[in-house]
Amino acid sequence: MDKVQADAKARRAGNGGRAERAAQRDPERTRASILAAATVEFAENGIGGARVDAIAERAGTNKRMLYHYFGDKEQLYLAVLEEAYIGIRTAEKSLNLSDLAPEQGVAELAMFTWKYFLEHPEFLSLLGTENLHRARWLRQSTRLKELHSHFIDKLADLLDRGKAKGLFRVDVDPLNVYLTIAALGYFYLSNQHTLTTIFGRDLMEEASLEAWKRHIVQVTLASIRR
Repeated sequence: MDKVQADAKARRAGNGGRAERAAQRDPERTRASILAAATVEFAENGIGGARVDAIAERAGTNKRMLYHYFGDKEQLYLAVLEEAYIGIRTAEKSLNLSDLAPEQGVAELAMFTWKYFLEHPEFLSLLGTENLHRARWLRQSTRLKELHSHFIDKLADLLDRGKAKGLFRVDVDPLNVYLTIAALGYFYLSNQHTLTTIFGRDLMEEASLEAWKRHIVQVTLASIRR
């Protein structure tokens, strides 16, 4: 080993030692940094193409710390998926659906979901990756089932109030309502490049995005009204 290689190895060792000392001082911050870095890496490259070295470098730590907090790459990927779903479900709570009139609540949920998808393209990328693998890792999560059941319960309560007032059809299924909202947003954004090319219209222009938001609200409400 020549002097240049030896110096480089020493620098890496020194940086690794500093990263470990920093992690020990602030473990929560280190864990959050790893999750944020892993989210970017998995969203860009999928679980197969993501590299642990790249995640550690993005996070400003080393592989040893990554394995210490998450075990291995697959467990880190599952943690990223869980955090992604927790993020959207937590943000949805700010809507306070139980305090809104039925039609307003559905409209607000539709607009919120569209905005969230726009602001979090990494969420859509992670969904695409996990669907390619037939939810192999998502099925391992015990945290998310409870999270999603609470959300559907809230939406069901909102729809029941609309049914009681004669606004919505009595056979409306809360899951179908959410699938309508999510599908309209997800398909548009996930296929924006091919659709823009095929139809010769820039779907990401502000006017187009605003028009599609209104369309999602109108279609969702039209599908459940009596």
